[in-house]
Amino acid sequence: MKRAILFYTFCLAAFLHAQAYSSIMANLVKGEYGGKADSLAYVLIEQFMNKVKGTFWSTPKDVERGSKYIYWQQAHAMDVLVYAYERHKGDTTGLANDYYMYMRHWYQSRANNYSGGSTGFENPYTDDMCWICLTLMHMTEATGMASYANTARSVFNNAIMKRAVEDEKGLWLPWNDSKDAGPNACTVGPACLLAAKLYLKHGDEKYLTYAEKFYTFMQNNICKSDGRVEEPPLTYTQGTFGEACRLLYHITGKAVYKSKAALYINYAFTDGRCTSNGLLRDEGSSMDQSIFKAVLIPYAVNFCLDEDMPLSYRRNLTTLLQKNANSLWKNLDKDSYPAMYCPYYWGKAYDSSKTASMGAMASGASLMENVTRLCIGLTTPDEGNDIEIPYQPKPQKATGIYRLDGQLVRSNAGDTAGLPGGLYIINNKKVILR
Repeated sequence: MKRAILFYTFCLAAFLHAQAYSSIMANLVKGEYGGKADSLAYVLIEQFMNKVKGTFWSTPKDVERGSKYIYWQQAHAMDVLVYAYERHKGDTTGLANDYYMYMRHWYQSRANNYSGGSTGFENPYTDDMCWICLTLMHMTEATGMASYANTARSVFNNAIMKRAVEDEKGLWLPWNDSKDAGPNACTVGPACLLAAKLYLKHGDEKYLTYAEKFYTFMQNNICKSDGRVEEPPLTYTQGTFGEACRLLYHITGKAVYKSKAALYINYAFTDGRCTSNGLLRDEGSSMDQSIFKAVLIPYAVNFCLDEDMPLSYRRNLTTLLQKNANSLWKNLDKDSYPAMYCPYYWGKAYDSSKTASMGAMASGASLMENVTRLCIGLTTPDEGNDIEIPYQPKPQKATGIYRLDGQLVRSNAGDTAGLPGGLYIINNKKVILR
């Protein structure tokens, strides 16, 4: 009897402890980002997408005609729309159908792959294939369509792992198919994450073996003890390998994976090598560099939403993610919409004398979409929603408020109270609600 009482007392204490954690995290939500996320996704699509193919240009409307070799970046631009699809698929705006269609076009266009292979997604660059396969896996998770994940599995088995090397250093992948190519963090890290996802999807032990061996190689040969995944530390490899560690923790229960996930994700947001004035830094203007942050952000949000991860890290990162999102929104030139481009550094306005970058746009859109996901995930109807709308425009005389896709939001245009921040059509004019 005593054992039963102790057991139920323990369960109650654990339940109350979990509730306290949930309440603590919910109270950190200080903004509403859904409308802002929709606005940035709209810019990404209208300015940077070939809607027929579902693929993305490197510059607005492909003005520089430099999009032929834009392949691995396709993964992270499309990933923004997959998250947007997941957020909207339960509502009636029609946006979810659009995103679903773009996913189909993207897949049928082989994500702008300039190479091919038996699946159409194979490429000379091993890391490119890993990134594309991770997005294919996410597309199956979002839509339930097995064809995407099946393609990822085929590419992994028949192309990626065909290049694998196992020697005295461990199991690793060369970053491309040239004879003398060696390993690096941006290849072995995403391969580790992809193998873990394939294990979760199919339950085949070989994928878990691959994932753990890739993890061991990274630890022994590339990662640094202070939290750097590589030297120099870059946000996209910090986030990707941190996410791989988080999944390996949930698969195996090994505490070391949990501590490493916290170490690598936290480093990206707190160390001066990756940040500037408390915001994620400008990592460069090339198409590769400008899209790095789009890779990190979703994995950082996954970490914050994972109640098994250390609370102190989750609290700090939740605050920092919103700080980055608020700074980006503040620095956007809303009057230029829909040519409202994201800068390389979210603490400054976009330099309109330069050509806008799809990588920077995808990073900004990823930030806003995933911070929206974070805030929704931390606030529930049972706990109440403490979201604060920082600004409300004065009531206007009109017959209705519409979203940018033509969907009627409210019949009374004078009633904007409680609407998410973003761009709306009121009195036939674009209006920004902050």
